[in-house]
Amino acid sequence: MDKNNFYHKKLSLEEDDDPPRLTEEKAKTIFFTFIGLALIALAFVFNSPKEIWTGYMKILTSPAYLITDYIELSNTGATFFNAGIMLLISLAMVKLSGSKINGLIIAAIFMVTGFSFFGKNLFNSMPITLGVFLSAKVEKLPFKEYLPQALFATGLSPLVSEIAINLGLPMWNGLILGTVVGVFTGVIVPPLATKSYNFHQGFNLYNIGFTVGIIGMFAMAILRSMGVEVEPLTIISSGNNLIFSLLLYTLFSLIFLLGLYANKWTLKGYKSLLSLTGRSGTDFTESSGLGLTMINMSLLGALTVSYVLIIGGELNGPVIGGILTVVGFAAYGKHIKNVTPIFIGVFIAKYLNVYDQYSTSSILALLFGSTLAPITGHYGVFAGIIAGFAHMAITMNIGYLHGGMNLYNNGFSGGFIAAALVPIFDAFIRYKLGRRSKKVISQ
Repeated sequence: MDKNNFYHKKLSLEEDDDPPRLTEEKAKTIFFTFIGLALIALAFVFNSPKEIWTGYMKILTSPAYLITDYIELSNTGATFFNAGIMLLISLAMVKLSGSKINGLIIAAIFMVTGFSFFGKNLFNSMPITLGVFLSAKVEKLPFKEYLPQALFATGLSPLVSEIAINLGLPMWNGLILGTVVGVFTGVIVPPLATKSYNFHQGFNLYNIGFTVGIIGMFAMAILRSMGVEVEPLTIISSGNNLIFSLLLYTLFSLIFLLGLYANKWTLKGYKSLLSLTGRSGTDFTESSGLGLTMINMSLLGALTVSYVLIIGGELNGPVIGGILTVVGFAAYGKHIKNVTPIFIGVFIAKYLNVYDQYSTSSILALLFGSTLAPITGHYGVFAGIIAGFAHMAITMNIGYLHGGMNLYNNGFSGGFIAAALVPIFDAFIRYKLGRRSKKVISQ
């Protein structure tokens, strides 16, 4: 093992021969603990304890389906408090299960935290997590094997809130029924997720997004058949760009500096990271080391925040959630090289369609469209642009199927796009190879 690779395995507080040492795993744990506590501390900067408590109760008792910006629904402090609590609970689950914080877990924790700005909370997430835990018990597998599914499956949390709170049932009946549905949902996610992967062949990074989209579609169809209709909801905050951009740029600057420190204050190896396709989710912490992974995360974070500000968009709860999700998956498949063509494709589509290109929905389509980054990595820039263009069209129309019950609307549409485009791209490659072979033979 060369010296550079050894460094990626351990983060030293002192020289190699000077104990004690800070292991990489402990460093990750400290980092996430700090972020979680910082979110909670910031909550009390924005609002008083009473305001936070009142707002948090409103978050817990809201239907929470797309798009419910908790900042507008309650207040900034309550939203940050909710995000901090969800992050720390996710981290506690990781540690209690005995899991290691690898690239997939980093992506999952960032995604849970991001969606805690719009849609996820303690009440509507825990039943689903419990269901995944029970699924692991039924399969006689350690919970750590299903931990990523347990974290990602909470994309269906609005379904729990809808049934528990919004159907007009007596309070306890609603709470019990919502909890039971959430647990059942969690139980069926792991087996369905395996089959969903086969559908898109690893070209949709938000695999669970497609899985819970299917479940949400069936659930919404059943509710509609019983006369329940979920009205479209858009609760969006605005006017917070200055303070939120400062907080996000500070976070990404911190991540960048930590990454540079871990990579011995160089960018050495980053070019190799950019050569990875990202298909099936590439764990950059394993392939490229923690330092380069954090550098990649910070660069994608800064890029996405800058994009929102440049086009005049709003840094609200959903957009912050989208940015944090992109940053999380920068540890598991995304990098600047494979997401940029997707962004370009979505951007072109925004100018050619009838949707407001500056709306939160359009910005989310661009941010979450990066779920198709492996298409760029595997098939090239032009294929990525096509995928991004198609994603914009599909994701703006697919929400009706699940009625907002699936928070991962873009992961749902990404599965269909990958399943449709990958065979076409493969056929085109075979055609090119066939022509090339014939040309060689004729010569």
